Amino acid sequence: MKTIHVRYRTSEASAEENAAWVSAVFEELQSRQPPGLRYATYRLADGVTFLHVATVDSAEDNPLLALPSFKAFQAGLKQRCVEMPVATEMSVVGAYAAPTLAPAGR
Repeated sequence: MKTIHVRYRTSEASAEENAAWVSAVFEELQSRQPPGLRYATYRLADGVTFLHVATVDSAEDNPLLALPSFKAFQAGLKQRCVEMPVATEMSVVGAYAAPTLAPAGR
């Protein structure tokens, strides 16, 4: 299992567009329901900082990367950003009712 945290900041002008791209990814996830993935995106109170947390069962097979909507989201991400994405791999020390850590489909 592998958990990745990605944080970036968009321009104010691009924040709503970015949120729309993110929503499209979640719509496709809802329709496809790929196994082995837990994924959440948060928008911070400043309205322009986004935080993505993904947990995949297999480090070699991330179903998120295969989604057309995710590829489209990533294609223009750097142009929407004023702070580029920073990815950090994490491991769980403890959790209580953490939605991104619950098995998919529960």
